[in-house]
Formats: sequence, C-alpha cells, structure tokens
Amino acid sequence: MKLFQRKKQRMLSDKKLIFAHSPDSDDAFMYYGIAKGKFSIPGYSIDHYMADIETLNSISEKNIYQVTAISASKYPSVSDKYRIMSCGSSMGRNYGPVVVSTKTNSVINEYEGSKIAVPGKDTTSWALFRIFAKINCTPLFVDFDDVEKTVKSGEAQLGILLHEGQILYEKRGFNLVLNLGESWYQETGLPLPLGLDVVCRQLDEKLCKDIANVSLASIKYALENMDDAIQYSKKISSLDESNENIKKFINMYVNEDTIDMGEQGREALSKLYELSVENNIIDAMPKIDIIQAENAFK
Repeated sequence: MKLFQRKKQRMLSDKKLIFAHSPDSDDAFMYYGIAKGKFSIPGYSIDHYMADIETLNSISEKNIYQVTAISASKYPSVSDKYRIMSCGSSMGRNYGPVVVSTKTNSVINEYEGSKIAVPGKDTTSWALFRIFAKINCTPLFVDFDDVEKTVKSGEAQLGILLHEGQILYEKRGFNLVLNLGESWYQETGLPLPLGLDVVCRQLDEKLCKDIANVSLASIKYALENMDDAIQYSKKISSLDESNENIKKFINMYVNEDTIDMGEQGREALSKLYELSVENNIIDAMPKIDIIQAENAFK
C-alpha cells in the first residue's frame, strides 16, 4: 500500500482516477496537495472534476467518478454505490448552514407558508431545515450561487446559505432567522455532518485504502502549508474575499474532524439518518461503511 511523493513525469501507462469535488474554498484547500502533484498512487494518474455540490449529488447516482464529494444527506440513496472515507468530511461544531431573510423578522414561525430558496433538494441543509424549522415552506431549488439574489429579488422570503455565506450574510445585507448548525448541536451535542468524500464500491480494497490515504495526506499537507493552500483555493473558488475571511471559513470546515471523523463523526451520521427517518426524509437507515485512512506519509 505504499504511496509516494509524485514524480514530475506521469507514466503513459497510468490508469486514471477522477476526484470530483466542488470548487468551494474548503474543498479546493483539501485537494491542494494532490492538485499540485505532491502525492499520488502508484500506477494511477489523478484528475479533478469540479461542480457545485447539488450537481455532484445528482451525478453520484450514475456512479461515474471513482471519488466524489456528496452531501451527507445524499449518502442513503447511493450507499449501494459508494463507501465513506474517514477523512475529508465537512463537519461543523455548533455552526452550519443559516436560514436568512432581508426582513427583520427573526422568528422562524413567522415565515409559515413562505417560499425558501434552497441550494439543492439533496443537500444536508434542506434536510436540516425540514427537521428543525417545523414550518411549512415552498422550496425553490436553485444553484447555491443564486440563493442570495433569489431572496433579494423577493422571489423567496427565506434562503439557506452554505459555504462562505454562513459568515458573510450580514455583510451582504441579510438577517439571521435560524442557525441550523446551532439547532443541530442543541439537539444532539454532536458535530454536524454536512459533506462527505466517498469512494466507488467497485474498486478493490487496496485501491480504496490508497485513495483514502492519499486524500488524508493532501489534507494534512494543505494544513501544513496554509498560506499557499489558501491562495490556491482562492483562485479555484474565484472568491473576491480577503484571505482572512477565507481562512476563517476553511478553519471552520477543515479541522480535526476532516482528518478523521472518529467515533463522534460516525455517531453524528447515524443521528442524522435517524432524524431523517423520523421526519420522513428517507425511508430507512443506511449501512455506514467507512474506509479508514491511515498516515501513509511520515
């Protein structure tokens, strides 16, 4: 299972692995080491496919890519196709997606019957809203980049913000109505599993382990080379934000839970799916199948 730091020249006989992930700053940050050719798997080349998370959720049903990021709430419907890596998860502790409005009404119950802009029907944020908001709203499923303008135009009265929007909503003219991350933590006391990195079940066990190990190495490399990795992620995400804000967001979602979700992460996934069953979001609990990454690089 030996992995090695990548040589500059790629062997022509290399087989290709495609890692699909979002261009968001935290995902780009995690894959910095691989993207820069610092780590590899012998006999394989690694390419990247980038799309927003809801597109990745949809594509995961087709089982096209060997590795992909998905929403944690998507996993039950593709658990027959993918296994979860112990590394690479996006988990928040007492923070997460936020429900916002341009109005000053700060009580969620006052929005009964309203329209809400949602960044995808399979996102964990939408599942969390259905679990914790306890009101009936009409969802408008839009690209996550379009949530803010859908609310500002008045087409929707509420919007769910992901990614950097979670820390920049006030600056962008929105008021907080419900912090779904806080609601989760108050209910469970567990980290909130938002995104997962998963590996195709069709791959053999050794390759699955190699993929998990090289992913872990890339995450650790980015954390050890923070400034360079932030510059890379800023370029990929095309964010017009200060390095300070990008670093703040990355530190929220690339952390010890990302290195290894551990027992608490596994428990959190079980709790998410348990609550999803109770709220008729999914039909049954999936088997949580974890590929444990190891420190292959010393």
